[in-house]
Amino acid sequence: MRLSDAQWAVLAPLIPPPITRTTRGRPRRSDREVLEGILWVLRTGAQWAALPKGEYPPKTTCHDRFQEWVDRQAFLNILTALAELSEENALLDLREAFIDGTFSAAKKGARMFGPTKKGKGTKIMIMVDASGMPLAVHTCSARPAEVTLVQDTLDASFGMLFPERLIGDKAYDSDGLDAELATLGIEMIAPNRRNRRKTQDGRPLRRYRRRWKAERTIAWLQSFRRVRTRDEVKADNFLGMVQLACIIILLRAISG
Repeated sequence: MRLSDAQWAVLAPLIPPPITRTTRGRPRRSDREVLEGILWVLRTGAQWAALPKGEYPPKTTCHDRFQEWVDRQAFLNILTALAELSEENALLDLREAFIDGTFSAAKKGARMFGPTKKGKGTKIMIMVDASGMPLAVHTCSARPAEVTLVQDTLDASFGMLFPERLIGDKAYDSDGLDAELATLGIEMIAPNRRNRRKTQDGRPLRRYRRRWKAERTIAWLQSFRRVRTRDEVKADNFLGMVQLACIIILLRAISG
């Protein structure tokens, strides 16, 4: 996967400088060509060893740089900077946000996964703004209910202010969650489950019709095969892949 010059112009200043080396060795491959190799793995879902020779740096170079950036939380820092840039360019709308979760099947050996009716996997929680731009992403075992993961998702936001309204499906219909978010100044909007007393109706609930924007963003995420099916053993590495996918989504909006 190749980055356009406009996209790289936005990303280049955000890439962390290399850790100082104390020994001599081969010249360090450029961040751009290594990142494009990582993006090829993210997009195709292929193993690192399958990186096309001659088109991208060697697998060890790409994987080691990816691991270095994950360990330094580089992707989260980039997302924070891109979110700030999006806000400055009036690309974000925080009057309302949407929250939803999706499932990524975990291959044998992955850590932090949980068995569900769909099989073993990892849950990806995402919050997007009114236009569908990612505001937060959180990964965890697939076992916990989504209603219990809202606070963790908010805590994983890209340094943005909390939205005025948070909209979700029936899975988020909870008096406890409503009260918890109210203390943060957030109105939770979700249709009531059948066995619940009616607490949502009228004008606020009509906002739920725009929930497709969260589903569209999830579809964008799942277009990256390394996100749709989890290959990473380490939980932090899988989160890094999801964050990198969010970076591309934001970058496309910023760079046009």
